Amino acid sequence: MNSIYKLAKSVLFRFTPEQAHHIILSNLDWATQLGAQKLVTRSFPENPIEIMGLRFPNCVGLAAGMDKDGEHVTAFGALGFGSVEIGTVTPKGQPGNPKPRLFRLIPDEAIINRMGFNNVGAIQVAKNLQSARAFRNRGGILGINIGKNKVTPNSEALSDYKKCMDRLYTSGDYIAINISPNTPNLRDLQADAELDKLLLGIAEHRQRLADENDGKIVPIAVKIAPDLSDDGVKHALDIIVKHGMNGVICTNTTISREPVEHSPLAKETGGLSGKPLMARSTEVTRMASEHLQGALPIIASGGIMSAQDAVEKMEAGASIVQLYTGFIYKGPELIADCSEAIAQWRDQHGR
Repeated sequence: MNSIYKLAKSVLFRFTPEQAHHIILSNLDWATQLGAQKLVTRSFPENPIEIMGLRFPNCVGLAAGMDKDGEHVTAFGALGFGSVEIGTVTPKGQPGNPKPRLFRLIPDEAIINRMGFNNVGAIQVAKNLQSARAFRNRGGILGINIGKNKVTPNSEALSDYKKCMDRLYTSGDYIAINISPNTPNLRDLQADAELDKLLLGIAEHRQRLADENDGKIVPIAVKIAPDLSDDGVKHALDIIVKHGMNGVICTNTTISREPVEHSPLAKETGGLSGKPLMARSTEVTRMASEHLQGALPIIASGGIMSAQDAVEKMEAGASIVQLYTGFIYKGPELIADCSEAIAQWRDQHGR
């Protein structure tokens, strides 16, 4: 099966990263409807886990960024993902940053992106997500990653998050708050005072939306950056807990270039993901687990390129993991590999 994906990848990697991404998404739905995913992956038993009050059918999810507009959730689910996080979604549609904005560092099994939250906007995404019903009816978990528009100043960021929540509150199973490296100054919102203000407003707005929806509390996870200092990570976690958030995603991409400084593409701005992110992202996961002491579940995302990497995230304290760059480089079989390895690890450790 892997040889088929290797052949497909050799063709796709002749295109620019964005062209290849478009080709995959344009053909994914019909291919999975015909059962063609069986050529590049395999089925595996469920291995359910309950976190954030939700039952995930397995511990391997798709990270945000792959399906920005929520058009292919059911197809990604057919590949074996137990959860799919779409987005990042902003209130208004926006084109994102100028091209080129996505770069493969092939020898490093890494990607640099400065996409800039290109998406069709919350209203259209809500319509698109009607096609995710089949995935959710099978028990799949849908996450919606939200952010602010590029033109919105940080001082008004909360308003954008609220607008996204208004449009998408009942469209998925959980909401993820994204503070990205690819929107100017957005990571500044992770500073203690700014994060405190943002999450207080989000928590209050969620309560209002719950009151309007028969008391339905939609879980919220906050995605943090690996570039925070160790103390910064701990302060952010304390604020996340303080405001009643339900989970933390460790981590976003990194703006550091230290692991790839030898690469001719290292000068490109944006977030670095893939193998070079694994060490720091896992370190943040471990630190978060030790600091939280079980207060919140951790969704580990960053650098998972093998089943052993996935197990390492679990050993560091993750409850579930998410794939992105590893999925691009290794193919759909990585989903089954990771899920089976995690299931075996959980069985051995009584998790």
